Amino acid sequence: MDETRTNRNRKKPKRRWLKITLAVAAVVLILIAGAGAYAYSIYGNARDTVNDEMHEPVDSIDRDMTKKKMEASEPLNILLLGVDEREHDSGRSDALMVLSLNPEKDSMQLVSIPRDTRTTIVGKGFEDKINHAYAFGGSDMSVATVENFLDIELDHYVRMNMEGLSELVDKLGTITVDNEIAWQNGEYDFNTGPVEMDGNKTMAYVRMRKQDPDGDFGRTERQRKVIQGIIEQGASVGSVGKINDYIDVLGNNMATNMDFDDMKSLLNGYRNTRQNIVSYQMKGSGTNIDGIYYLMVPDEEIAKVHGMIKKERS
Repeated sequence: MDETRTNRNRKKPKRRWLKITLAVAAVVLILIAGAGAYAYSIYGNARDTVNDEMHEPVDSIDRDMTKKKMEASEPLNILLLGVDEREHDSGRSDALMVLSLNPEKDSMQLVSIPRDTRTTIVGKGFEDKINHAYAFGGSDMSVATVENFLDIELDHYVRMNMEGLSELVDKLGTITVDNEIAWQNGEYDFNTGPVEMDGNKTMAYVRMRKQDPDGDFGRTERQRKVIQGIIEQGASVGSVGKINDYIDVLGNNMATNMDFDDMKSLLNGYRNTRQNIVSYQMKGSGTNIDGIYYLMVPDEEIAKVHGMIKKERS
């Protein structure tokens, strides 16, 4: 298993920005738990931001069932969507991850689904890249398509726009990652070993692909490192006083089917899941169909990931 240690913007992202994962929104929900009582001292701001700006229910998730699970602190699956929404364009989910939380085991599992994965788009009835589900039917169709692809049940989704990553890191101050390959982009040098980054440098780090021998797979690995860096910095005592700033960033950049009460349940019952984190990237082989590149994920790999997620729920 590929293992590493890891934990909506109404403005439109500029076209020059390459695609990155902003699954970190859900991670922030978890790191806020580390602030404990302080989070409740800003209850009003958090409640209004979540319920008025971020809350977007979807038909494909049974809200009542999920609430019962959270009240009982049962394992949860959360779909994380990093989206590139441009003006006059419905956008695509260019990063998809399934975050599994198991409070009994105090564990968290993060499975990355390559954006070019070819699968049936639920609601359309034809095969296409899995990230196109968002362009066709938004978060609801993305949830239904991922559930069908992996034969799993999702309890929540979190969607975040691209600009939110830079803002979030800057609110944290900086983050540090353990960089594995040395490269530069003309503006920043990335040496091997620990690298400290602000928001702009973080975006350069996660969007690089051509200089990475592993291409898009390598970029996904760097995305997971950024998530780990955000968890570690956000959970530090020095970041507690910035929770209002985090909430503002999320309110401008994030959407989720969770309301404020759901988030309180998440904070109360799942805060320790970041103690044991495992990540995995689905594997497949590239092919061209009618001149379009797809990643073909074999049935054996799908079954493997289904089993991993099912195991987390047991």
